[in-house]
Amino acid sequence: MEKTIGERIVDAMPFLDRASDIVQPKVRNLVDAGGTTVRNVLDGVWMEVPLHPVLTDVPIGSWTAALVFDGLDLVSGKPAMRNAADASLAVGVAGGFAAAAVGFSDWRYLSGGSRRMGMAHAVTNVVGLTLSTASLLLRASGHRSAGRLAFLAGYSLNGMGAHLGGELSYKYGLRVNRNAFEATGPDDYIPVLDEIELPQGAMRRVEADGAGVLLSRSQKDGRVCAIAATCNHMGGPLERGDREGDTVVCPWHKSRFDLC
Repeated sequence: MEKTIGERIVDAMPFLDRASDIVQPKVRNLVDAGGTTVRNVLDGVWMEVPLHPVLTDVPIGSWTAALVFDGLDLVSGKPAMRNAADASLAVGVAGGFAAAAVGFSDWRYLSGGSRRMGMAHAVTNVVGLTLSTASLLLRASGHRSAGRLAFLAGYSLNGMGAHLGGELSYKYGLRVNRNAFEATGPDDYIPVLDEIELPQGAMRRVEADGAGVLLSRSQKDGRVCAIAATCNHMGGPLERGDREGDTVVCPWHKSRFDLC
């Protein structure tokens, strides 16, 4: 597949890999040190969708509103427009910091081209966020013209960063459900394995009408349980994961799934 413009630009920046080698282990250790609760909050488990795309709407929408209010302030000179611009900018900065924190969590286990693209996405957006933060400080100190220029530069960089984020989703499939495009499996029960071939504590991958299924027995009551055999995070093979009670931990990025 032909590379996109974004990929060609990012691939020409080898320093991104060197920076990732330094930053990624620190981010991974920091997030993982928080335990399952912190990981679930950052990964959006509690809302059943990835959290980062939801949070990015806050800075994008707020900063776009601030840009409009800045323009209206220049035209009208009304204090209400000036206050609205500053308030919108402040909301965007707060949302930007939250989106950045969650974004780094999403990036912590990426590798190869997606890791490089993710680092470019992060660098671009963090610099843009820094400029918007500086804009707030400049405005508060009476340097409104300089503040507007800093914000305009930051907004432009964040627009570029948003494009790179789009490439992460649509080119690399980051945080896309990897089971969405697999076979849906049979509508009725079909035989796939003799019951005696599934001992207590074991996990077996089977195929059911083209769909990969992971079979196991509940450690509570011994009943047979079935889930999709592919991790919906990045497509990891769950049959190679570690079983912990009635859960399985993906061998690639440590996502955890209930078996029953």
